[in-house]
Amino acid sequence: MILPRPIRTTSFPQRTESDVTSVSLAAQQLSVTYTLAGNRPLPALGPTTFAIPAGQFVCLVGPSGCGKSTLVRALAGLEQPTSGTALVADRPVVEPPAQVGIMFQDANLMPWRTVLDNMALPLELTGVARDEREQAVFDLLPQLGLSEFAHAYPGDLSGGMAQRVALGRVLVRRPGALLLDEPFGALDALTREQIGLDLLAFWRQEGQTILMVTHDIHEAVLLADRVLVMSRRPGRLLADIPVTLDRPRAISDTYHEAFGQIAAEVRTAIERA
Repeated sequence: MILPRPIRTTSFPQRTESDVTSVSLAAQQLSVTYTLAGNRPLPALGPTTFAIPAGQFVCLVGPSGCGKSTLVRALAGLEQPTSGTALVADRPVVEPPAQVGIMFQDANLMPWRTVLDNMALPLELTGVARDEREQAVFDLLPQLGLSEFAHAYPGDLSGGMAQRVALGRVLVRRPGALLLDEPFGALDALTREQIGLDLLAFWRQEGQTILMVTHDIHEAVLLADRVLVMSRRPGRLLADIPVTLDRPRAISDTYHEAFGQIAAEVRTAIERA
């Protein structure tokens, strides 16, 4: 039984209606096979089928090397499937979709560009005027806790701050879907928790569809509406576990009995893999 709890507030500005148009994500019998030396096939993924409705937050877990990153790259148009189809907004992915933003574990910031210019890069590449792209970044900086660091360089930032810049670089385009491939995996536990909660606040405000790869079961249950569990390579969908906890969520939720039961169900599914 989920106990009632007081409504929590957030410092993030809340909008009555977001201008982000969220988009669905799906895979239909999607498979990826690599070719090794000597023309040997290496099945990496699938076949796997699932659907994520627009606006839903889903976490993807599974054993190392099971094809989670391959799946993300296929949905992002960075990996061509061997068979089956990746879909964004019900359309087959044949090139990187404009509606999708992707973030990896490595921040990959350009050391010669300031925080402002690193975050503005996606807008710069699409021809947005300098004044407009800088304003878009300045609007995001307070929400990322980076208001005082607009003109700092990556070498001046902590690991957590660098990941916040990388997240801002994805969010500044206001994409309809976010593909996050272990974006906080290299951070310490406390920083990881806080950035995860910040991501939830952005999601509540903007309503993007999110597919996030993580190895952390508690992180998956804390953040997601559903947790998808993949088998060992070649990765197939083993379980689709709904997270029935109330929203908004806080770290204190991880101590509730209902949270522990869902986390245990996810762990059992992973162990079956």
